[in-house]
Amino acid sequence: MNFVQFYDSPLGRIIITSDGQCLNGLVFEECRLQHCSPEFRFTEKQLPIFTQTKRWLDIYFDGKAPDFTPITAFNSTEFRKKVWRDLLKIPYGKTVTYGELARQLSEKGWKERMSAQAVGGAVSHNPIALIIPCHRVIGSNGNLTGYAWGIERKRKLLLLEQAIPH
Repeated sequence: MNFVQFYDSPLGRIIITSDGQCLNGLVFEECRLQHCSPEFRFTEKQLPIFTQTKRWLDIYFDGKAPDFTPITAFNSTEFRKKVWRDLLKIPYGKTVTYGELARQLSEKGWKERMSAQAVGGAVSHNPIALIIPCHRVIGSNGNLTGYAWGIERKRKLLLLEQAIPH
């Protein structure tokens, strides 16, 4: 069974989904990903994971770095899961490039050589926005590229974190 709650953020309404124990989706409502498509059935229910996730979001949108991460679970390829785990290591208020992420994966022995495009593909399928901070990944020239929830929203998130100049 899949459960859902909603959160009204300063950047738009957020859909939060769970399997009942773990967070498995956090997307902006108008930009639904496949796991939030209409053919999936969700029951709105109050769960501890939703309370924890909303507390994380409150702290985050108050301009502070949350000191905890809600328990997450997702169904995807091992490569995507590895990239998403690496995204969790990007500190609040910092950015990395797709190329830097690819290099880090190669250095950890994932593959001898990793392309920034492959990493970008995995980043773009992140089902848990904000908490898995794909918005902190930028182009090699510093451009704010490749954000499933819109470049303007990405810019606002990085401004909130003071990761880019006003």
